[in-house]
Amino acid sequence: VFNYFPTKEDLVYWRLGSFEEELLSTVRERETGEPALAAFRRFLMAQRGLLGRAEPEAADQLAAMSRMISASPALLAREEQIFARYTESLAELLAAEQGLAPRDVEAQLAASAMIGLHRALVHYTRARVLEGARPPRLAREVEQQAERGFARLEAAWGDYAVKRPG
Repeated sequence: VFNYFPTKEDLVYWRLGSFEEELLSTVRERETGEPALAAFRRFLMAQRGLLGRAEPEAADQLAAMSRMISASPALLAREEQIFARYTESLAELLAAEQGLAPRDVEAQLAASAMIGLHRALVHYTRARVLEGARPPRLAREVEQQAERGFARLEAAWGDYAVKRPG
């Protein structure tokens, strides 16, 4: 198992490596004139996973995963490490695009805000699942929460890291 997964916890989170790369690709390959937040929003709003699947088995899987993760300090800690890695990778990309140092505070702050919204939505979804909420209603709730979060981010970061020509 450890030939394929660096930690036991990565057996649960193995798909998140491709999530990170797809996120970074979406931001990196956005159209000229598009802010980073708009690309991030487009990417995040397209993600559905088990939440977007209609069959009852998906709701059962989502509930089981939510219970397992919530009950495991090791899984919760690994999840926080993954969010931190996402934040760092996105900040480095934003700083590089802007011609700034990799540890630039503004790039770090923008990335923290974006990934913070993602983290908040994951935590909201998990809490609602544990309370008994199920798709498709839950998917609508999460989308509404995302829209509210993006409205707040837009006010602060809507014009940050606009993609330059070339």
